[in-house]
Amino acid sequence: MKTVEGLEHEDLTDKIIGCAIEVHKKLGPGFLESIYENAFVIELHKQNLQVEKQREVVIKYDGVEVGRHRLDLIVNDTIVVELKAVKNIEDIHFAIVRSYLKALGKEHGLLINFSRTVVEVKRVINK
Repeated sequence: MKTVEGLEHEDLTDKIIGCAIEVHKKLGPGFLESIYENAFVIELHKQNLQVEKQREVVIKYDGVEVGRHRLDLIVNDTIVVELKAVKNIEDIHFAIVRSYLKALGKEHGLLINFSRTVVEVKRVINK
């Protein structure tokens, strides 16, 4: 396992990114996020990865539940994956993934955008 900051789960994230590339090669850009999510889950399962779709996350404020939110995917109960089908990834998308990571007590996330000619993948670290 690598010890470089942010790359502790490099093998796992490499597999996840490979799945995203495969989905993008087969589908290309232009579909709804939900279509990519369904295809992406199929690819993740082909790699024998555990994936949970639409996990409900309890959001707390001062220790009191203030609501619930659903995140796109969590892989091997380690990597939060946020899928997008947008023209450009913006700063707010990174902030949202960091909020998910904080709410779950996780450190590593991936932001994947399928609406480009080449799939766009960004790592998000919450330390």
